Amino acid sequence: MKSKALIIFGTEPTRKGSNEFWALEVARQLAEKGWGVVLAYLSPPTDNVREFLSAENVEFEVIPDTFKVSPHAIREFRRVLRKHSPRVVHFHYTGFLNPYSWMAYWGGAQRILFTDHGSRPEGFKAERAPWWKRQVMRLVNRPLETVICVSEFGYRCNVTRDLLPAGRYKTIHNSVPISFVDETLNCGEAFRKRYAIPPGRQIVLQVSWIIPEKGIPDLLRAAQRVVQENSQVQFVIAGEGAHRKEYTKLAETLNIAGHVTWTGRVEELFAEGVYAAADVVCQMSRWEEVFGAVIAEGMAYSKPMVATRVGGIPEVVREGSSGFLVDRGDTDAMADRILFLLRDTHERNRMGRVGRGIVESRFDMRKNVTQVVQLYLA
Repeated sequence: MKSKALIIFGTEPTRKGSNEFWALEVARQLAEKGWGVVLAYLSPPTDNVREFLSAENVEFEVIPDTFKVSPHAIREFRRVLRKHSPRVVHFHYTGFLNPYSWMAYWGGAQRILFTDHGSRPEGFKAERAPWWKRQVMRLVNRPLETVICVSEFGYRCNVTRDLLPAGRYKTIHNSVPISFVDETLNCGEAFRKRYAIPPGRQIVLQVSWIIPEKGIPDLLRAAQRVVQENSQVQFVIAGEGAHRKEYTKLAETLNIAGHVTWTGRVEELFAEGVYAAADVVCQMSRWEEVFGAVIAEGMAYSKPMVATRVGGIPEVVREGSSGFLVDRGDTDAMADRILFLLRDTHERNRMGRVGRGIVESRFDMRKNVTQVVQLYLA
């Protein structure tokens, strides 16, 4: 019987995002080894996503509520284990404290992995967990062979917490599908037309949820000063979230509403030209961002970065080389760096080239997925 890897995402597959590109690359590499892949999501894939991920060795399942413990999720997980008898089970965006790793072990899985995608709260300082919590976590997650950390920041947080033996943690950075990026480098003009960006305006982009943790109010306050000094700039905020209405009103209060474009949810960030259209890419996060996937994506498009010095972001942005790092909440520094890059075409291009080189050497999806597949086959 063909060996299978069961990959469980506590997400809904509604767009072609980084998770879907990662899953596609895993399926491709496992197909070369004669393996099958079962992709389990919270809900059925949309037609667009299903077509994107379809391959001879790919099957789909639905397991609801895997981000928490519920009787329904437990029943469905048991059903999927019995149906596919996976050799490997890999969890993404599920709770760390749950019965699923033991269920996978009892179901015959030989390798059980968990990827930690979690950003930490603003100002988080990792400390060793109390002894009772360490004992509980070691018992609950005893079958868990490897915890993949998507940044060195995440690795340090986990090792310091000491919830599992340090040898079970391994850093494999998040990554970018470079080949697909290269196919969409010329989509920027279509994006500008779709969102009616006025001709001649430079674009400053942030891709993120519209939530306080992503620093949207800070970006808007920085934008106010930028617009005062450079009227030929458009700030584009791509994403959706519960605070969009509040922040739209803030832009109006700051008298910059005409210089801010809210795209809402973008189904295909690459193909729709979001990054290709940008002159500068920002990530003004306030919480401790575990990695900053959109930063690496922007760098893959040779765009210079302005980002906050939090969490794992300094592992991605090389200060003064691929972009600038600023302190969270420092809107004056944000505005200064954005204005500098908008004025200096040479520096924008130079930093963009450096950023692209960093992505090619450290965040290439094909290379980093190979490390994951090697864990499956160990």
